[in-house]
Amino acid sequence: MSVLELFCHVDDFWNTFAPRFRAYQVQTRAIKRQRRRQLAESEVMTILIAFHQSHYRTFKAYYLEHVCVVWRSEFPALVSYSRFVELMPAVLMPLCAYLHSCRGTCTGISFVDSTPIAVCKNPRIHQHRVFAGVAQRGKNSVGWFFGFKLHLVVNHHGELLAWQLTAGNVDDRQPLPHLTQGLMGKLIGDKGYLSQPLLERLLQQGLHLITPIRKNMPNRLVPLAEKLLQRKRALLETINDQLKNQAQIEHSRHRSPTNFLVNVVAGLIAYCQQEKKPSLRFGTAATPADGWAVIPN
Repeated sequence: MSVLELFCHVDDFWNTFAPRFRAYQVQTRAIKRQRRRQLAESEVMTILIAFHQSHYRTFKAYYLEHVCVVWRSEFPALVSYSRFVELMPAVLMPLCAYLHSCRGTCTGISFVDSTPIAVCKNPRIHQHRVFAGVAQRGKNSVGWFFGFKLHLVVNHHGELLAWQLTAGNVDDRQPLPHLTQGLMGKLIGDKGYLSQPLLERLLQQGLHLITPIRKNMPNRLVPLAEKLLQRKRALLETINDQLKNQAQIEHSRHRSPTNFLVNVVAGLIAYCQQEKKPSLRFGTAATPADGWAVIPN
């Protein structure tokens, strides 16, 4: 997607969203003096989303070397880098609403997983101040980290269905009932989601949670289709890798919690707008209807 197409799409959304957003601010008495800005909100959102599609490692280099040089004609009212950083918190709510409009549709086969978002290196945890009292220590299969967890639910086309950001020490099963509201069919997760009460709760919502079993659990019969679906959980690992290494949603240079959220949300939007996403193709041989398999301990 070119920057012109991206801006047109974002600007159309902003023109629809802005009147409702400002009316809500009036009702809650949270509205402030509305000055006409040199750089429009839709332009700020476009620049932020385009950063995560540019493969630049740092936003400062992207803004000074690419936006201010290559896109000067597209954005004639550009401000200084420090002023742009000050404008970023104001578009957090519009970005969240725009991400909600970019979600995919439930296909009956969904995958759930969490990935750590570290905000600093482990030796610097005691010196960290930006997220003091907010970020927490957590542990995954790789090791310990200090920061947050990003919980994602996607369909088999790789489209984002739901997301939530929690502290690093939150159990993966805790936000799952909220994440899966409105979903149906089968939900595939790893051993971190293994829980009989959670399974029964999701079944009441019309969602069948499929997870592997631990080594100390007895064998059980499962349909062969479910066993094959469990092997496809790497789809979310590929998506997490793209979010971290291409969209740059994880780094240790944050100076503001609000701008950290802006960076994460803009990265998720950039992923949602990818033309080619990691996806799965199912055929008749890959998903047998009545096959069974034994899951050994």
